[in-house]
Amino acid sequence: MIIWEVVHRTFAAMIASTLSIAVLAALDERPTMPELMSWIDVETLLLLFGMMILVAILSETGIFDYLAVYAYKITNGKVWPLINCLCLFTAVMSSFLDNVTTVLLMTPVTIRLCEVMELNPVPILMSMIIYSNIGGALTPVGDPPNVIIASNSHIAKAGVNFTTFTLHMTIGVILVMIQTYFQLRFKFKNINDLRFTEPQDVQELRHEIAVWQRAAASLSSYSKDEDLVRETLLKKVNRLSRMLKKKLVTGSVPIESYKTTLEELQAKYPIRNRVLLVKSGVTLVFVVAFFFLHSVPELQRLSLGWTALLGAILLLILADREDMESVLARVEFSTLLFFACLFVLMESLAKLGLIDWIGKQTENIILSVSEESRLAVALLLILWVSAIASAFVDNIPLTTMMVKIAISLAENEALDLPLQPLVWALAFGACLGGNGTLIGASANVVCAGVAEQHGYRFTFVEYFKVGFPVMIGSIVVATGYLMVAHVLFTVGFPVMIGSIVVATGYLMVAHVLFTWH
Repeated sequence: MIIWEVVHRTFAAMIASTLSIAVLAALDERPTMPELMSWIDVETLLLLFGMMILVAILSETGIFDYLAVYAYKITNGKVWPLINCLCLFTAVMSSFLDNVTTVLLMTPVTIRLCEVMELNPVPILMSMIIYSNIGGALTPVGDPPNVIIASNSHIAKAGVNFTTFTLHMTIGVILVMIQTYFQLRFKFKNINDLRFTEPQDVQELRHEIAVWQRAAASLSSYSKDEDLVRETLLKKVNRLSRMLKKKLVTGSVPIESYKTTLEELQAKYPIRNRVLLVKSGVTLVFVVAFFFLHSVPELQRLSLGWTALLGAILLLILADREDMESVLARVEFSTLLFFACLFVLMESLAKLGLIDWIGKQTENIILSVSEESRLAVALLLILWVSAIASAFVDNIPLTTMMVKIAISLAENEALDLPLQPLVWALAFGACLGGNGTLIGASANVVCAGVAEQHGYRFTFVEYFKVGFPVMIGSIVVATGYLMVAHVLFTVGFPVMIGSIVVATGYLMVAHVLFTWH
């Protein structure tokens, strides 16, 4: 239903989750209501809800428009330097923040910047999502699968901490980012693929119609005044629709390329509310600081979800907002409902035994090969199974299951397999596999929802044509890296390479870009 867009993806998830509960009920395993509610990951929904409110209020300051103009300035208005700047910045942010938070912050900036440069935001948003998931693979706090892996007690006892995890993943992530750059550059080698297929005035008219339609749909029929306002809005929609039809029939002359100077852009997009920007900045510092503190085991007193919610409450207090309806209207409740239904669906599949069956088949294949080939086969299976499965199902329950498989393989004395290489294979597979489809990772769905709210919609198939080939290329590169680092050489090889990369970066900054001080 999602792939062929039979219905909206949220409604499709509602139907599928309801049917999965019906199947469980038919098998005499119907969950109770408390059990059903426990399947929903409230922490993830709290994180999304809190950050959506923060971004909604922050957008009123004009900071996203200002940052778009600043990015236009530092890239001299050139398309590919601009895309590289956005993608690299997104990847770095996703390494240290949750990639859902990063996407929520970066999507409005990217859309505004594309509008300034007359680019179609959809392919650039797709590229940004891909780099967000790649960057999230770098550290234990960048992506939920990594949090699950690094927080496991067995894996922690095997010597996997924040530093070890980052050093082992660094060289692989860098190689994947390079491969992804060339693959995306080849995909969009024609610069016209990044521009609108219709004239700019037609695109603006379509977006204006979408905004008025959404405003009319948000009004209820509880009072005569609301009916009157809705009728007025619908008249406006009809008038704009007639204008659009006339342009499409008679044709419109494409407007000239965007020639506005940097000074005109800065005059057009200033910071609109500096006081609110300062208050929002204080709140974001509070939230980000607690996000970082959450990565320290001794200080894990407040979850990511509660941190985001408290940050939203703090900003509402500082901003002294009385019109809560206008803030809540910009929360993507359809996206939150989609995630809630998806959590129920995945837990139902786990209870039906599908995920355990996948894990058992993986374990049987590894046990069937010769002893000297078991590490290579184990790495290949864990990497590719987790990647392909993560593209189509939620990677959080999948990672939970695959972690158990990796630990059981390492604890099997007959196999004599080291645990750490299996951990890196799982981290690469679960994080990079999320790039395969639109529902493969939380960041993908959130970005699609925010983009749709701004009038830019991309379908499952549109994303699949870009994301799935990139995912396959990324997994091929990760496979080569793991084979070289852990099969041809010893387990210490990636640590050595990672250390050299970090040392090289330090020397370049300390002695080339700056003085020895």
